Amino acid sequence: MLRIQHLSKSFGATPVFHGVDLHLARGEFVALLGESGVGKSTLLNCIAGLESADAGSVHIGGTDLSALDDDGRARLRRGTLGFVFQAFHVLPHLTVAENIELPLRLLGRPDAARVDALLHAVGLDGLGGRAPAQLSGGQLQRVAIARAVVHSPPLILADEPTGNLDPATAERVLSVLLTQVRETGAACLLVTHSEAAARRADRVLRLGTAGILAG
Repeated sequence: MLRIQHLSKSFGATPVFHGVDLHLARGEFVALLGESGVGKSTLLNCIAGLESADAGSVHIGGTDLSALDDDGRARLRRGTLGFVFQAFHVLPHLTVAENIELPLRLLGRPDAARVDALLHAVGLDGLGGRAPAQLSGGQLQRVAIARAVVHSPPLILADEPTGNLDPATAERVLSVLLTQVRETGAACLLVTHSEAAARRADRVLRLGTAGILAG
């Protein structure tokens, strides 16, 4: 589902990561560990086509990102990716339920029942009509997770999805991600600092200061 070859990225003269290789199969849940500043979030952004790498290639479902223009990458993200952003990126003028349903509406297939099921799955029953400003950081994180999986994307990229959650809620949302992987055959790349979260994965990789992935 995901194939990264020799991917490198620098900001000016400062290298972020270098020579990253990664294959992620359908139905596989992989955790990527690493200290702050080693480029984990930047790597996810490059995979999603939100940032450009300096060298190397990213193939998603057989599609080479470098062969797509901005519109093509946006269409790929809309239909193929579910992205859990560390900063949530919920839309303040939409309700919680509308934020979660947004990927489905962009694909022309709204589904209120699916939204309600995910609200329950992430522990936000009864909060669908609230504005994002009325939610805590941990609740907003759960909105972001529900939104990322609502359209059953074949590839999920999750950037620290349990970082704002207590241990019990973290286990609950990890179960939501795992359910997507097991029931739909999605591939999931989970970026995390949490060893406990990483233990739920099929494989654990590490991104070190040299930027090289290692098992």
